[in-house]
Amino acid sequence: MNDFSAGSAAFSHLDLGALLYFIVAWVAYGLSVGRLRGRMVSLSQIMNGHRANWARQVIGRDNRVVDTQINASLQNGTAFFASTSLIALGSVLTLSRSGDDVLNLFATLPFGTVANRLTWELKVAGLALIFVYAFFKFAWAYRLFNYTAILLGAVPPKGSGASDTEMLRAVRRLAAMNVSAGRHFARGQRAFFFALAYLGWFISPYILFVSTTAVVIIMWRRQFASEIRKALLEAGEGPHEGPLLSPAEEART
Repeated sequence: MNDFSAGSAAFSHLDLGALLYFIVAWVAYGLSVGRLRGRMVSLSQIMNGHRANWARQVIGRDNRVVDTQINASLQNGTAFFASTSLIALGSVLTLSRSGDDVLNLFATLPFGTVANRLTWELKVAGLALIFVYAFFKFAWAYRLFNYTAILLGAVPPKGSGASDTEMLRAVRRLAAMNVSAGRHFARGQRAFFFALAYLGWFISPYILFVSTTAVVIIMWRRQFASEIRKALLEAGEGPHEGPLLSPAEEART
């Protein structure tokens, strides 16, 4: 108990403030990427619209080999990141066994404020939690892309006798599953970026403030000020996210 109290005391108000800033920045950025509309729509939302458009195109294709290959490539990329998150988690757990050596090293750095072994281990545990979160996001995205493949095969082909409403409902399910898989994959990637920012806390809370701000600025520019986003908007490629059926059509089915 005394050791725990000593470790808790090592987290100064500045440490706690930096950690709170890190968490708020993560949450606020995630909300802005998913909820801003109009001219502030994010690149992810624009691409979600293209996911829905892709699902619509499935109706007009008899041969869907290309569609399955695209979905397989998305699923394979998700599997790669899931494996990477496990490797990163193993590396983080290794860090917890090297606490004494690292503490001696950080003590010689400017602004180094790591006080004791318990403080170090608590910070390592926080980093491990980030990679655990990333793994679950990637693993769930992988599963959702698997479901997407199933729903892709369930879309009635032309000439099957299915009504237009039935085909649109199948496409709507396919689009919703694909968008959801992409959203979870993006959250896993976001965790990787913020894990890089979190590393600054091992040196100093001041570095955590700076690294968090830098990561948010970089990701914000990619989502809201990148050249590809500008090109898509100039080409008239606004967001198309939303239900493929109107409420009245959905009620009739």
